Amino acid sequence: MKRSFFSGPYALWMVLFTIFPLIFVAFYALTDKNGAFTFANLAQGFENDYMKVLWRSIRLALECTAICLLLGYPCAYILAGKDFSRHKSLFVLILLPMWMNFLLRTYATMTLLEDTGVINSLLEKLGMQPKKLIGTRGAVLFGMVYNYLPFMVLPIHTSVKKMDERVIEAAQDLGANPVRVFFRVKLPLSVPGIISGISMVFMPSVTTFAISRLLGSGMIHMLGDTIENQFMTLNNWQFGSALSLVMMALILLSMGLLNRIDINKSERTNNW
Repeated sequence: MKRSFFSGPYALWMVLFTIFPLIFVAFYALTDKNGAFTFANLAQGFENDYMKVLWRSIRLALECTAICLLLGYPCAYILAGKDFSRHKSLFVLILLPMWMNFLLRTYATMTLLEDTGVINSLLEKLGMQPKKLIGTRGAVLFGMVYNYLPFMVLPIHTSVKKMDERVIEAAQDLGANPVRVFFRVKLPLSVPGIISGISMVFMPSVTTFAISRLLGSGMIHMLGDTIENQFMTLNNWQFGSALSLVMMALILLSMGLLNRIDINKSERTNNW
């Protein structure tokens, strides 16, 4: 009885701010402006132009996730090392950007990449030709990696930190060299953190719109920009909801796939 009483506020929160909004999104996606049931909005979302925007969003999100993983795993692994005496202060520096507003971080990135920004000013002082950085695909990708890298480091660091040292010592006692210990013991044990990090980076990356709008200068259009435009500019809630529904389906599919990979990896690790 007590448990159900304390879970009441959370259930109410889920109903009001998760289930109801999803119902409204589905309603608008499956109706026209007169309220009649239709699949036309969803069909329009699969037109060639919108599919190009969707694939561009997925491709950029995958690239961002891959870069964050390549940078985040070594960083988290080093910070979690028991012999690394300064890991706490460096860990705080990695998390520090997360304490700042998302838009402020993106605006700060703009000051680096603008035509008269910090990087181009430095290039001029070094006698080099300024580069066109803002308004490019690389600028958007850089902003995404900068904003979402801590979300990759955090879960991997936690996963590595919680490893049972006895398992690692047992592998070493059985004659495994450091490379074999890493790939056969440490890496499989850190898979849950990797899966969590991939989920936490890919999902906001594929739905972002502020980064592409500010750093892409309107030249790099992603699905989040299209949805915002449908709601805020064109006042077409039906089509905007249909695109949102497609995006939610994509996110649920990726979550299911990652969860399946995590389960299979855990089963193989236990069998080993």
